[in-house]
Amino acid sequence: MDKTSFYAEVYKVVKEIPPGCVITYGLIGHLIGKPRSPRMVGQAMFHAPAGKGLPCHRVVNSIGRLVPAWTEQRELLEKEGITFKKNSCVNLKKHLWKEILPIVNETFRG
Repeated sequence: MDKTSFYAEVYKVVKEIPPGCVITYGLIGHLIGKPRSPRMVGQAMFHAPAGKGLPCHRVVNSIGRLVPAWTEQRELLEKEGITFKKNSCVNLKKHLWKEILPIVNETFRG
């Protein structure tokens, strides 16, 4: 898969993240069949096209940490009802996009 196709697959997943939910870079990689690519997913997010309506703020790292240089991310998430732990990470137990977990689990087995 070339970079353009990879990015397109990432954006397809991101577009579907419902309000009030988050997903991790690694889980996106699993969903698109590239489980060892969380950093590449991060690069795709960094290069996400403006004006496409992608809810990029709903993508966090594996422990729920936000993008360090994006101060608006927390505010956008809070507006959707996302809560944070004392360490400023998203409460993944509460807000991880649970509907995709069976799909991700299949990729672990496959």
